[in-house]
Parts: sequence; structure tokens; C-alpha cells
Amino acid sequence: MTEMITADLVDLQLDLSAETKEAAARSLAERMVGLGRVSDLEGFLADVAAREAQMPTGLDGGIGIPHCRSAHVVEPTLAFGRSARGIDFGAPDGPADLIFLIAAPAGADDAHLTILSSLARQLMDAEFTDALRAVDDPASAAALISHGRVAEEPAATGAAEQPTGPRPDDDPDPTPAEPFRIVAVTSCPTGIAHTYMAAESLENAAREAGVELVVETQGSAGFTRLDPAVIAAADGVIFAHDVPVRDKARFAGKPTVDVNVKAGINRPAELITDVREKAARGETTSGAGAGAASGSAPSPVDNAGDGDDGYATKLRKWLMSGVSYMVPFVAAGGLLIALGFAIGGWKIDKAPSVADHFVWTDHTSWAALLFQIGGLAFAFLVPVLAGYIAYGMADRPGLVPGFVGGSVAVTIDAGFLGGLAAGLIAGAVVMGIQRLRIPAVLRGIMPVVVIPLISSAVVGFLMFLVVGKPIASLQSALTDWLEGLSGANAIILGVILGLMMCFDLGGPLNKVAYAFAIGGLTHPTDGSLKVMAAAMAAGMVPPLAMALATTVRGRLFTKTERENGKAAWFLGASFITEGAIPFAAADPLRVIPASMAGGAVAGALSMAFGCTLRAPHGGVFVVPLIGSPLLYLVAIAAGVCVSTAVVVLLKGARKTVPGETPVMDVADSKESRVAV
Repeated sequence: MTEMITADLVDLQLDLSAETKEAAARSLAERMVGLGRVSDLEGFLADVAAREAQMPTGLDGGIGIPHCRSAHVVEPTLAFGRSARGIDFGAPDGPADLIFLIAAPAGADDAHLTILSSLARQLMDAEFTDALRAVDDPASAAALISHGRVAEEPAATGAAEQPTGPRPDDDPDPTPAEPFRIVAVTSCPTGIAHTYMAAESLENAAREAGVELVVETQGSAGFTRLDPAVIAAADGVIFAHDVPVRDKARFAGKPTVDVNVKAGINRPAELITDVREKAARGETTSGAGAGAASGSAPSPVDNAGDGDDGYATKLRKWLMSGVSYMVPFVAAGGLLIALGFAIGGWKIDKAPSVADHFVWTDHTSWAALLFQIGGLAFAFLVPVLAGYIAYGMADRPGLVPGFVGGSVAVTIDAGFLGGLAAGLIAGAVVMGIQRLRIPAVLRGIMPVVVIPLISSAVVGFLMFLVVGKPIASLQSALTDWLEGLSGANAIILGVILGLMMCFDLGGPLNKVAYAFAIGGLTHPTDGSLKVMAAAMAAGMVPPLAMALATTVRGRLFTKTERENGKAAWFLGASFITEGAIPFAAADPLRVIPASMAGGAVAGALSMAFGCTLRAPHGGVFVVPLIGSPLLYLVAIAAGVCVSTAVVVLLKGARKTVPGETPVMDVADSKESRVAV
């Protein structure tokens, strides 16, 4: 255990080599590489950056804990750095002077992860952090950290944890015979640090408040479910989490505070006060969702973000929830339809049902089979979109009314817009029902009977008789507008789609543009098919451009990036825009603008050429389904060339001074960092 950090993994003057969190992570990671603890520096740093992008790892009290699980980590390792100036890791109270880089292998065993989790708890101890600030040599710092982990038995989780309420001998005031009891669940995406810090913070605050609190830490080291008797006896529940709580229905019918994990670390006393106030008012939940600490409406959207998010941010997350679940149906259904067209020709959509007519030796029958299976999968697009928007808002009780509303949208030809509206309406209706005070006798049947019944009836009524027809008219007008696009208007739309597809390389804006494109395929017209073609052309550009750039100017890229460039050829050709993410993560200020420039060119040319596409996915493998295929390939090639030229120009111009030639920003090793 003491070998997880050594003196060689400690830098007490980190500010001399790093001023940013990226530089700090690199400096500490290089120490890990030097000791053979990390096999691929750039691959590991990309994993660290990806974890950092999910949520800043800065904590109140001057602590930064960049961490990740990575296939490039050979063995669990800690590196510690101290910065006199402080480095910004996104903490509300300012820069961090104590920085821990925590590296765990992708398949780390439970014992190592428990040790790392114990360190996370230690960081909540002021005496421990004060000692780290005072230590004057690396060996002593490593010993302090190691001793802190070994001396403290890793706290048990779940039912094995001892209640953290007050003891009679350390509280001079008389305590009630029945103290207020809270059960809590903490979790974070990685499950290494924030999960256990939040648990420690809540336990400390509960002890000071005279509250009995038991925590279930759903971390990477596994978790032990709270004893049902402990949950039943609890007076309130706190969820401090950034990933969905497992088996959340266990906590149904309890006053609940639902926040992100950093709130559990930074303001535990406030959360305890909030849950006590909710209990005093008699507020409960059905287990499907819980209100934020601020008293906002129940919303499991906090599962993946900040509990203090504004409405616009929450709305984006709800919509992205629906889109993310819809995309697999798009890929499967769209590619099956494409294969049906490719094998059976354009008239395959006129073939009779294969259930009534199928000839085993006839290729047309096989084409019809693929086409009809794909059509059935594609028919789920709008219901799945609506159902999972509602799920993002109200958890599982939102699924039934969401799917019902989406099906109504299909029935009345409200299309993609109708699905969006149905999902939001269904989620809002369920959230409204969950806020009602329910008699105890009904709480057990609320999630499975009452909520689905009432919400489905309300959503169906609203979609059929109130909002459905106006939305259907709007959908029809949008379809007519796309059909009439020509000339400059079509080119401008192509530019906008191209910019959106390439801005975040598979992120929210990319998904919005893609969802807009595939929404038109539910009622295909010439205009909607042009939009689909432009979106796919733009989305193919970034990975293809990075692949080409690593081929023609390999010296501007690291060894890892050059290897990624080989895979990017296939990813780009397959319309997997995310193939460019490793390049953007390492150098966003150069890669993203270059990608957007090429994407805008490809989208504009595709629209100008009048190219159409009947398949929502497939890249070059669905060329037979593209209208004007040669011009379409020209549009993609032009976009790739523009992106390649821009990224090569930007990378070639960096760090150039008179008398020197450009050098690689990140070389393959320390020894190869030589300016010619």
C-alpha cells in the first residue's frame, strides 16, 4: 500500500513547472511514466481531460483531485504536487495549492480502489491538509500520505457503517430518545474520490448536528446496499450523486434532498437542514425523483450535473437524454433500410410484407426483410425520443406517458416536434404528480399504478385535443419550408448544420443538428433528404481531416496522435464524428476551429449540389443511397482539405520564434523535446 506513492511522485514546487491544471496533470503524470506506472502519457492525459470535462475536480479548501480510470495505467498510483501560487481546478473558493493526481487502472481491484477512497476521505480532515502544507521534503510528504491511508481503516459502506450520530459522552446537551435519522447515497462518474469525500463530509456534518446518518457509497470499489430496516427507520434521504442512484425505488415515500455530489462535499450542513425541514413539512417523494436542495421541483436531471443548474441547462439535458436513447434506433433502423435499398433497389419500399411473401432464394425478399425490419426500428424514433425526455425529467414513471405521447405524435403526424413536446409534457405532468402529498396507504402503488395511469391519460388528452394539431401544422410548415429551399438559403442552412456538427464533435450541439436532420426522415421529402446529406457530410470531415493531417504533417503530432490518425480514417469514413475527439482534447483551440471550417464547407457544398441521402447513418458505405454521389464525395473532400489545411497551418505556426523551426508541442518523450 505504501508503494502507491513514493518520494519520486511528490513535487513540492509544482508552481515552477505548471501554471494551469493541464500543465499540472502533465507534470505529475510524467513522474508516473518515469516510474513505469503509466504506459502512455498522452493516452492517460486524454482520459484525465475527459474526466475533467465531466465535472471540475477542484474542491473547497484549496484541493484539486484530477483523477481517472485508464487502460494506460499499469498500477494504482498517487502523485502529489504543491503550488505556492495555486492552480485553478474550478473550485468555487479559488485555486488549489494541494493537487493529487489519482491514477487507477481500468480494471483496478477493490482493495486498491478502497485505499484511494480512504485518501479521498482523509482530504476532508483539516489537520491532514494542514500537515501537507507544512511538510518540507518529498519523502516526508509521501510518508504522511501513506501513513494517513494505512492508519485509518477504510470506512465501511452501506449497512456495515456505524451510525454517525452523537454519543452521550461528547454532547453536554440531552439528546432525544429517538434522534433524527438520515440515509444518504453518494456517487460520482469515476467512483474514486468525490463519492467518498461527500460521504465523509456528510458524516462530519451529521455528527455536529446531532443527527444519526448512514451512507451508502456507490463507488468503484463496489457498494453494500443499506439494510432495508435502516431505510425504513430513516426520517429523510439525501442523494449526492452525479450518476443515477442504483435501486432508487428503495427510498420511496421519504423526504428527499437530491443534489450533485459536489454539494454533498461543500454544503453538507445545509443539506441536512433541508431534509429536516422537508420532513417537518411532510414532503415526500414517490422514489422516482427528488427535489434539489434549493426546494426546486423533483428532477433526476441532477443525476448528471449541478443541482443549481438553470432551467435552460436542465432543458438541454432533458432533450439530450431523449436524443441519446434515440440514436441507436436511428443507427440500426437506418442502416437496415439502407441495406434494403442497396440490395433491392429504389422500389423495395413497395415490396409486400415478408410475413406474407418470402422466397428464400430471391435476393429481393432478403432486401425486403432488411428494409421492413429497419422500418419498424425507425418507427420507434419519436416514441423513444419522447419517452426518454420524460425519463430524464422524472425517471422511470415518466417512461409510460412519454411513450404514449410520442405514439400519439406519430398518429397525428406531429412528427419530431410532436415527440419533443410530448416528452416535455409527460415529464412535467409526472413531476407535478410527484409533488402532491400522498396518503401513506397509496405510496406503494404510486410508481406502478397511479402515476402511469393518470399521467398517460393527461398526456394523451393534451396531445390529441390541445397541442397536437398545432404542432402537426408547424411540422407540416417546416417540411414545406425544407422542400422549398434553394440557392443561397440552402447554402446558408448547410453552413449552419456544418458548424453545429463540428463544434463539439458528438456533443450537445452536434446532437441537435443531427436530430434535426433525422427528424425529417420520418416524413422524407427532397428538402429533408438534402438536410440529412449535409449533416452527414459535415460530420465525416473532422476525423478524416485529422487522419489526413497526421499523414501529411506527422511531425506536428505526437506518436499517440499519429496512431489515432490511422483509426480516424475508418471512423470518419463511417460517419463517427467522435473519432476526432482525442485530437480536440489535446489541442482544442486549433482542432475545433479547423473542424468547423471544413464542416461548413462540406455542408454548404452538399446543399449547393443538391445531394440527398435516405439513410441516417453509414458514411461512405451508403454511397449507393446518395443522390449525386460523385458531387457528394467532392463536397466531403473539399471540407477535409480545408480542415487539414487550417489545422496544419495553426499547428505549424505555434511556438515559432526567430532562428528556430516549429517544434512539437508534446513530444513522444522527454528526451526528444529538442528545438532544431
